[in-house]
Amino acid sequence: MGSHASGVLAHHFHSISQQRAAHSLGMWLFMAQEIMFFGGLFTAYVVYRALNPLDFAVASSELDAVLGGVNTLVLIASSVTMALAVKYAQLGKKNMIVLFLIFTFLFASTFLVIKYFEYSAKFEHHTVPGYDFDFHVPADVIQKFELSPERIATMEKRAEVFFSIYFAMTGLHGLHVFIGMCLIIWLIFPAMKNKFNVDYHSPVENFGLYWHFVDLVWIFLFPLLYLLGRNIH
Repeated sequence: MGSHASGVLAHHFHSISQQRAAHSLGMWLFMAQEIMFFGGLFTAYVVYRALNPLDFAVASSELDAVLGGVNTLVLIASSVTMALAVKYAQLGKKNMIVLFLIFTFLFASTFLVIKYFEYSAKFEHHTVPGYDFDFHVPADVIQKFELSPERIATMEKRAEVFFSIYFAMTGLHGLHVFIGMCLIIWLIFPAMKNKFNVDYHSPVENFGLYWHFVDLVWIFLFPLLYLLGRNIH
C-alpha cells in the first residue's frame, strides 16, 4: 500500500480495496433509493397522461422544446466532462481532474440558467399552478377537435395538473443539479491538493455515478414532457 493510500484509509477499514468496495456499495444503495423516488413521479406522470392524453398533449405543447433540447445537450456534455474527471482521478492527474470538474460545474450552471429563463416564462404566461394559473386552450385546437365549452373548461383544469407534475419533476431534478454543483466544489479542493490518485479516487468515481444518474433522469424527462404530443396543433 502506497503512502497516498495509507493517508486516506479510514481506521475502521482493513484496506483501501475494502474501503472502496464499501463506498461503492453505499453509493449504489443511494442510487437505488433515488431511482425509486423518481420512479414514483414518472409513474404518476405516465398514469395521468394515459388517462388524459389530449389534455396533457395540449398543455405540454406550450413548453419550449428548443430550450429543453439545448439543456439536454448541455447535460450530455457535462456527463462527458464528468467521465473524463473520473478517468483522470483514477490516473491521479491532479490538473486534469480539476479542469474537467470545473467544466462539469460550468455545464451544470448553464443548465440552471436556461431553466431559470424557462421558469420565468411560465410565471410571465401564468402557467405556474396556483391562484394565478390562467391557461387557455389554443383556438386551433378548439377548432380541430370541435371542443365544447365544458370540454375546454375540463382541459384547462387538467392542464394545471400537467404543469404541477412538470414543476415537481423538473424542480426536483434541478435541485439535484444544484446539489451536484455543491459537491463538485467540495471535490475540487481536495483535487487541487492532489488527494486523488491511483489508490484513492472513490469520491470522484461515486460522484460520477450520481451525475450520470442526474443526466439520465433528464434524458427521460425531456421527451416525456417536451416532445410527446407536440404535433397536436
